[in-house]
Amino acid sequence: MQRVLIAGGAGFLGSHLCDLFLHRSFEVICVDNLLTGRAVNVQHLIGHERFLYIDHDVVMPIEIEQDVDYVLNFASPASPPDYYRLPIQTMQVGSTGTYNLLQLSKTKSAVFMMASTSEIYGDPLVSPQSESYWGNVNPIGPRSVYDEAKRFSEAMTAAYHREFNLDIRLLRIFNVYGPRMRPHDGRAIPNFIDQALHNRPITIYGDGSQTRSFCYFQDEVEGIYRLLMSGLNEPINVGNPSELTILELAETIIELTGSRSQIIFQDLPVDDPKVRRPDISKAKKLLDWKPVVKLHDGLQKTIEYFANLSNEN
Repeated sequence: MQRVLIAGGAGFLGSHLCDLFLHRSFEVICVDNLLTGRAVNVQHLIGHERFLYIDHDVVMPIEIEQDVDYVLNFASPASPPDYYRLPIQTMQVGSTGTYNLLQLSKTKSAVFMMASTSEIYGDPLVSPQSESYWGNVNPIGPRSVYDEAKRFSEAMTAAYHREFNLDIRLLRIFNVYGPRMRPHDGRAIPNFIDQALHNRPITIYGDGSQTRSFCYFQDEVEGIYRLLMSGLNEPINVGNPSELTILELAETIIELTGSRSQIIFQDLPVDDPKVRRPDISKAKKLLDWKPVVKLHDGLQKTIEYFANLSNEN
């Protein structure tokens, strides 16, 4: 039986990965200090014979007694309000945290996956963004604590591959959404849904013409699993290439919720990307993967999740 360690495993996406690996008969070690993760995301797994939760900050060295076959680094604040609020911690987890997990992988001869992000492309000057694009990042702007932390993480991961022949995976994630996101996460979909369900004004930054591409979590975790098992040591975009404007997203959520919310506009944050759309040619060709969940379907399930949260409260 193979064992996977997921750092950041109590986060939105990390917890869904815990579910997937348990469903596929792995033993799962979930490591999280709950800085932005939530215990409730893995509460249903506590007591499972193949699941172990460890409360630990990966900025500190980590020792695991058991053999480990795969180490997945999903440990990091991932929404702008979080990394604006936690700038130093974000850079520490991207640097020292990545180093500690790489060292663990090296010690255990485990495959290492770095969960990187579309944010390494910055405010891109090309669209869609392919893995060969080097990006357009402001290295000292407010978003740089996240963007540069992930770019550094990729560089260190690639260095371990060259220096120690460590088997690595470089995953570039584009805007994932779904159940287990926090209502006040700060990203567009949970913000808009929370505002719409309570008939509050929906806040759009800028004029809403900026674009994003949203991938439902079920599609994303399947792509992640295929990449992990692929043997590919090169960066791979895993996201949904269907692009829409933020204004279109807000209008769709108002329609799906039947909300009375009005849309209001505020100033665009510094360095906010104008476009975001993955080129997934490599994922299609090398992983035989592409997203299948339609935006309306994924949004409906996410709205149901948030509506249930509101009812519980």
